[in-house]
Amino acid sequence: MLDDRKLEVLRAIVEDFVSTNEPVGSKALAERHGLGVSPATVRNDMATLEDEGFITHPHTSAGRIPTDKGYRLFVDRLSTVKPLSGAERRAIQTFLEGAVDLDDVVRRSVRLLSQLTQQVAVVQYPSLSRSEVRHLEIVHLAPNRLLLVLITDSGRVEQRVLELPTVVAAEEVSQLRQVFGPRLHGAKLIDAAKALEDLPNAAPHSLRPVLTSVLSVVLSTLVERPEERIAIGGTANLTRNALDFPQTLRPVLEALEEQVVLLRLIGEVNDPTTVHVKIGEENSVEGLRSTSVVTVGYGLSGQQPVGGLGVVGPTRMDYAGNISSVRAVARYVGDLLAGA
Repeated sequence: MLDDRKLEVLRAIVEDFVSTNEPVGSKALAERHGLGVSPATVRNDMATLEDEGFITHPHTSAGRIPTDKGYRLFVDRLSTVKPLSGAERRAIQTFLEGAVDLDDVVRRSVRLLSQLTQQVAVVQYPSLSRSEVRHLEIVHLAPNRLLLVLITDSGRVEQRVLELPTVVAAEEVSQLRQVFGPRLHGAKLIDAAKALEDLPNAAPHSLRPVLTSVLSVVLSTLVERPEERIAIGGTANLTRNALDFPQTLRPVLEALEEQVVLLRLIGEVNDPTTVHVKIGEENSVEGLRSTSVVTVGYGLSGQQPVGGLGVVGPTRMDYAGNISSVRAVARYVGDLLAGA
């Protein structure tokens, strides 16, 4: 265990290196941070930190830089997160509230998050498997054609056109709405099949052929194969930090192109109030082991999140600022979708 002074020295090294991208020396630390000890004492503390694997020297320079282990301890000991200013909070709220639909919410969230953090932003669309049905509308388009519109509590809308083998009357379409509505309203999509399993036997005999066709579309298209989608933005921000990737950016860019990888990054979030930070080698995806990933879920507080969002950037990042921005955007997105 490190004493408070050594932790303070580590904090100062991390903050200076993040700010300057230059190895940090003991004299500079003593002068800039008011540690209350001599440069010689700081050097001794730095030697201990290096022996413990929290900092290292990149070459023959007298300065030191944090290791992944050092960043991890720094993040774990963060007592405060940079608060957003009132102007920043109002700007986030105004920008997101201008969205016209779910796609616009996601696009705006990605752009906003990448601008706030200057990192790569990743936003997951609300997961159908975690959503509840708010409404299933059945629209009579033509004598043998229906439009199914599924609206979830997260604001997601799924539409399917259904061609029927026979003509269906307007009265029958009204009956379909009545038999589907009570069973689906408020049901989790993952529970929809169970909610509808007795429907064919419970419906009027004359309605069963049409009902069976509608039921098949609802189950196979909207329930059994929920689509997971990811939006990404700000990839160009990686090039601004090219010095943080001395070998090549290619593995990072290739990993970010894989939707399965991005879903894995976001999929670990299980609480809208807890921000997760994976640093360097902690990332299970090999191409991202030169990065840090900051993620959080969004949705109603106290409930399982309906989706997640976060940022990907170099390990030399402003952790306090990024955690604050990720948390703030997630909160606004959750509130916005809850009122959708």
